[in-house]
Amino acid sequence: MSPAPTTEHDRLADSDRRGWLRWGPYLSERAWGTVREDYSADGGVWSYFSHDDARSRAYRWNEDGLAGLSDIDQNLCFALSFWNGRDPFLKERLFGLTGDEGNHGEDVKEAWWYTDATPSASYLQWRYAYPQTEFPYEELRTVNAQRSRTEREYEIEDTAAFDEDRYWDIAVTYAKQDAGTIVASIEVTNLGPDTETIHVLPTLWFRNVWDHEPGRNKPGLLLADGAITSDDGRGTTMRLTANGEPPALFCNNETNTDKIWGSKNKTSYPKDGINDHVVNGRQTVSPAKRGTKAAFWYQLEIPSGARRTVQLVLGPDVETDVAPERLNQIIEERRRDADAFYDTVIPEHVGAEDRRIAREALAGMVWGTQFYAFDVEAW
Repeated sequence: MSPAPTTEHDRLADSDRRGWLRWGPYLSERAWGTVREDYSADGGVWSYFSHDDARSRAYRWNEDGLAGLSDIDQNLCFALSFWNGRDPFLKERLFGLTGDEGNHGEDVKEAWWYTDATPSASYLQWRYAYPQTEFPYEELRTVNAQRSRTEREYEIEDTAAFDEDRYWDIAVTYAKQDAGTIVASIEVTNLGPDTETIHVLPTLWFRNVWDHEPGRNKPGLLLADGAITSDDGRGTTMRLTANGEPPALFCNNETNTDKIWGSKNKTSYPKDGINDHVVNGRQTVSPAKRGTKAAFWYQLEIPSGARRTVQLVLGPDVETDVAPERLNQIIEERRRDADAFYDTVIPEHVGAEDRRIAREALAGMVWGTQFYAFDVEAW
């Protein structure tokens, strides 16, 4: 006898591209150094588009970010960025070694987990450990380069990055109020022994298709009534509303050609504008509060052992209730839906610990459902 269908089963029965599957974890956590972005003359895919280039250079075929979401066509994207006040640039995407750098080939050198998910992405959880000391980029590159194929890889856990528990435990939960409205809750816990400050930048941006599709209406973001409001140029608008009163920073998802190739920029505020403003204090964000990439900027001073929560709502261009009580209620409702769904998926005789492991494994499969542009004529 088949188990009774749950609310999540009903959502999955809705196959409309503008239904419950319209938004999901379709955003890669790494798009740099991939064959999709390789336009090199010699086929040097790993060196043509590097991790260092990624913050300043617009992608062609897909985007990337931490705990990222996008619509099903990856036109509008949402992800998180962080800064510990010590790194030379924002933590906007996962860092790893290319096939030339790793003693066992390509390998991500970060600590992150997919902790929960439902197939319709009505409920998603993601967790990340971010060092409070400077991230050991060069150490990871150098030590792995010195190791042979017969030696084990040098991981971030082998560095001093997490010594004395000096890191941020970041837990992210997404819950859909309905098919088009997403609640985001970002819990940041200071596990270190001292009071520290972390910068949290929930970021909304458009994938750059306008540079490659002549005649395509260019989308835009602007600040309106305290919300970052999007217009995709085709009649669809969305609003990103945040709790508190964080400042909003705007630039454009366009390559900083002056930095990358030494040629004049098309825009005064290119893709790395938010990074350069936050990290280096430069006036590289739009004073008009307009662009195609925007972020709310939270600066959270958190005592040892304490936790702070940032909450946002991304949804249609209507007034949105961002009161914590209401947002927590939506999250709890979606969590119960997820529990009910997995009660029909994981057999009753499976113990609690094994159920958790199975659920996280299935979550990894959902989080791995990512956008891949395959234009037959173009390719």
